[in-house]
Amino acid sequence: MNTLRAVSLLGATLTMGLATGAFALYAHTIMPGLKETDDRTFVAAFQSIDRAIINPWFMSSAFIGALLLTLAAVLTNLGRDPLPWVAAALVLYLVAVVTTLAVNVPLNDAIKAAGDPDRIGDLAAVRERFHASRWAAWNLVRTLASAGAFVCLTWALVVYGRTS
Repeated sequence: MNTLRAVSLLGATLTMGLATGAFALYAHTIMPGLKETDDRTFVAAFQSIDRAIINPWFMSSAFIGALLLTLAAVLTNLGRDPLPWVAAALVLYLVAVVTTLAVNVPLNDAIKAAGDPDRIGDLAAVRERFHASRWAAWNLVRTLASAGAFVCLTWALVVYGRTS
């Protein structure tokens, strides 16, 4: 059981770091870079990036992986010293997941539903309806929540190491 606790904690921490890095990359690079582009480039690039990120590698190794492995770490650490830290990580990451599903994904889906940028008559309107500043603000929420979860899991590893 000790090995399972260690593996789940390590896996949760690694995948949480990957998820946090993806969210942070949008916050400090992708969205600021796209902000400086013309409407056609913004719409086309965002559509392309969003299609590319929905892939088995990202979903399993980061987004869903972090959720499942953190839940596994909670279950394997019931009654153990790392539990409060792992539980806090799970709550924080749930904030990131709910934010993603409630805000970011619907905005992503709307910009993709606008269709091929070469066939859109009013690209400025599509970009405006996307609400990039709203998307970015909520992305910051999920970035901070997942970063907090990563810190909690990292500390849970320290606590696990001290008590094992």
